[in-house]
Amino acid sequence: MAHEVDGVPQRVLEYLTEVEEAAEDVLTTKQQIVDLDVKRNRNREALNALKHELSDSEKVKVCFGNMFIKFPKSKTKEMIEKDQEQLENEINDLRKGLKAKVNRLNELQGKPELRGYSLSPLTPDEVKAISNLLKR
Repeated sequence: MAHEVDGVPQRVLEYLTEVEEAAEDVLTTKQQIVDLDVKRNRNREALNALKHELSDSEKVKVCFGNMFIKFPKSKTKEMIEKDQEQLENEINDLRKGLKAKVNRLNELQGKPELRGYSLSPLTPDEVKAISNLLKR
C-alpha cells in the first residue's frame, strides 16, 4: 500500500516538490542574469563617463565599497573592462545553463522541449565565412 499524506499519495507530493524546485531554480537563474546585466550596464555607463571626462586630470574618483579613492584613469578603465569580460562570461554561462533547466522543468511537467531554444548565435567568423560564400 502506498503512503499518503493528508490523502495525497507520497509520489504525487514528491513530483510536485521536484517541479517546484526545478521552477525555483529557473527563476533564481533568471534573476542572477538580470542582476549581472544591471551591473554590466553600470560598468558600460562608467566606461562612457571615463571616455567623456572633461578634466585633464589623469586620476578619477572611484567608489570602492563606501569610500571614494583617486585612481589613475587608465587603471580604472582596465579594471572595468576586465570586470565587463568576467560579467559577459558569467552571463553566457548562466544562459547556457538556463536552457537545460527550462528543458528539465518542461520535461517534468510533461511539456515538449522548446524547439530552437538550444540554438546558439553564429560567431563573427562564421558570419564572415557565410558572407564570403554568398558573395560568390
